[in-house]
Amino acid sequence: MGTIRTRTTNSGEPRYQAIVKLKGSRFERATFRRKTDAKRWIQDTESAIRDRRYFKTTEAAKHTTKQLLDRYEELELPKLKSGPDRVTHLNYWRESLGQLSVANLSSSDIAEERDRLTRGSTHQSRRRSPATVNRYLATLSHALSIARYEWKWMTHSPFDGVRKLREPSHRIRFLSDSERQALLGACRKSRATYLYPIVLLALSTGMRRGELLGLRWSNVDLKRGAATLKNTKNNDARFVPLAGLALKELEKLSKIRRIDSDLLFPGQDGAIPVDFKEAWNTAVKEAGITDFKFHDLRHTAASYLAMNGASASEIAAVLGHKTLAMVKRYAHIADEHTASVVAAMNKKFLEHG
Repeated sequence: MGTIRTRTTNSGEPRYQAIVKLKGSRFERATFRRKTDAKRWIQDTESAIRDRRYFKTTEAAKHTTKQLLDRYEELELPKLKSGPDRVTHLNYWRESLGQLSVANLSSSDIAEERDRLTRGSTHQSRRRSPATVNRYLATLSHALSIARYEWKWMTHSPFDGVRKLREPSHRIRFLSDSERQALLGACRKSRATYLYPIVLLALSTGMRRGELLGLRWSNVDLKRGAATLKNTKNNDARFVPLAGLALKELEKLSKIRRIDSDLLFPGQDGAIPVDFKEAWNTAVKEAGITDFKFHDLRHTAASYLAMNGASASEIAAVLGHKTLAMVKRYAHIADEHTASVVAAMNKKFLEHG
């Protein structure tokens, strides 16, 4: 029969050490935050011993969660574009769960930390949003999946059964005609050389900030009116049509481009892209626009496409989405626009009989 010993950490929190006797005089021990988890572990372990399914030397028992996360950071993080953000996530999981062996890590441990993340705040004293907490969970889930399927450290993931937080509906903010004109006017007046073409290109193509800043002249064909994006969020190359004012602006820019850099929008040294954050914030303020972020230019481009009759698959192709799920949010904008057009027609021609 297994036994449970209660211990107290330096911070005053209880810990429950479950002990099961193996053959001879050997014992197997595991420590848990909850007594119910300790009892469940004893039952599962004793059942596995009776059925001859228990092996003390499994990989999960050999490694701590910290060792798993360290290895994941060393081997997997360099492959991911979101690496820097994930370091913050990994540091949190190392601090909170790193002392547990992989074999003893449970779904209740992860769920408890999920709730603690929700109640806690960032270094800027802001409450973490459900989306932020879910990104922490996604990092841990991916690390555990790699350990399970590639390293063979476990036969199942303790993340199974852990629920992610429900996120609010996606925010869609796009520019009205007057806001667009005011913003472009403020960008034209800006001392930042590249601000106007960057904003115009974002509105024209729906490209992400990182995609815009990663553009190189070697990937742009002005005669064809097209750009090929190599460094996209989905890791797939994407063809982007260039047209109208945006194309004309790039043609002007090509005539005065720097010879020491292949970047369309180089920074001062030419090696890295320009930092236009301050200039952007100033332009938005001068245009009198509120509640608007740079990424909303992408929403604006998609909304304009929807209002102009583009289908969901066409919008997805322009924005570079692999599925239609992300672009369904723009469907109601197209419906509202169609309704307003019909209402305007009725008011002008039919209201007076």
